[in-house]
Amino acid sequence: MKQKVYFKTFGCRTNLFDTQVMRAHLKDFEHTADEDLADIVVLNSCTVTNDADYSVRAYAKKMHALDKKVYFTGCGANKEGRKLLENRQVSGVFGHDHKTQINHLLHQEGFFHEDKQAKLESTLLTSFVGKTRAFVKIQEGCDFRCSYCIIPQVRGKSRSLERTHILKQINLLAESGVLEVVLTGTNVGSFGLDKGDSLAKLIKEIAKTPIKRVRIGSLEPAQMDREFLELLDHPILEKHLHIALQHSHDTMLRWMRRRNRTHTDITLLQKVASKGFAIGTDFIVGHPHEDENIWQEALANFKKLPLTHIHPFIYSVRDGTPSSKMPNRVRGDIAKARLKQIKECVQENNLAFRQNLKARGVALEVLVEGRKGGVYLGHDQFFNPVRLNAQEDLSGQWVVLNDYEVELDSNFAAV
Repeated sequence: MKQKVYFKTFGCRTNLFDTQVMRAHLKDFEHTADEDLADIVVLNSCTVTNDADYSVRAYAKKMHALDKKVYFTGCGANKEGRKLLENRQVSGVFGHDHKTQINHLLHQEGFFHEDKQAKLESTLLTSFVGKTRAFVKIQEGCDFRCSYCIIPQVRGKSRSLERTHILKQINLLAESGVLEVVLTGTNVGSFGLDKGDSLAKLIKEIAKTPIKRVRIGSLEPAQMDREFLELLDHPILEKHLHIALQHSHDTMLRWMRRRNRTHTDITLLQKVASKGFAIGTDFIVGHPHEDENIWQEALANFKKLPLTHIHPFIYSVRDGTPSSKMPNRVRGDIAKARLKQIKECVQENNLAFRQNLKARGVALEVLVEGRKGGVYLGHDQFFNPVRLNAQEDLSGQWVVLNDYEVELDSNFAAV
């Protein structure tokens, strides 16, 4: 009987894709989605903050205490893995460079294979868990050096997959029933810069495949050049972009070593919004030096941004980054209050955005992803959640809604 392997994935979409790659290379083992049934646990780690490190260490120790063999990989392998191995809390450690060798590695114990951040994954997946939507990694690494971020140190320099490889992967996924792809990577907007290619050119080629909709994981404002902006009218592109601003005050952007500036961010987002796009962003509150005067100016600038979605963070110290050594820390209760302010602002924007769509008679194009609590769940072309009540099985289908209700946190329709 084959031993059962459970994958525990922490962190970002890129890690989710990497887990799919490892699953595809299991030959002598059986995958299980049930942690309790696992003989072996593969921990695909995130190391973006000190808290992330703590979480993966705690999980590794918990699984070891349950007498499961634990193998440690992902972004925390180089930093966290060695100590866990020395303490005999994991059976082996391997970096991103070695994930395609997982079948061989799970037969061994006591090894530490460092991630040298040199190789690029070339595995072709024939399917993806979830079927209708799949993550497709198009590049790896980051050349930015933001002061709060450890990721360039653990993912390496930006390097792109060949366009022909990506298109072959997408066609394979389309044949398996995937209808939407999410282009992902460490810094997606850097795709092609090392190969004389570009993200815009890639998306135009994807439009020639059977895929119905393309989402982009996250973009830096500085990477949205004229060629990309001309793509905003293309029907293949989801009408939602996630543009990582991180802050709305130039003083903070300089402390963060960011390349974007507030006045150009406002202009850029207003241009994107004029094309009918919903817009999301990442935003950090409570970074060192964010005093009250700066915050009030930042909040005024923030309210000028046509944001409909947000992924906000309270600054969390990451050892080994310049920000971790900065003075003028912000108290936790103050940072929490600031987080609440921007979340409420975007929630109001989102509701108004959806109400405006309904008033204008805009139909929602929904990819139904599954069923929960008696209703079907999906996302429309603006990346807003939609709940559907239906008698027939809608899983994996496209549904066009002309009649729907706008509720506080989602849209609802009976079909």
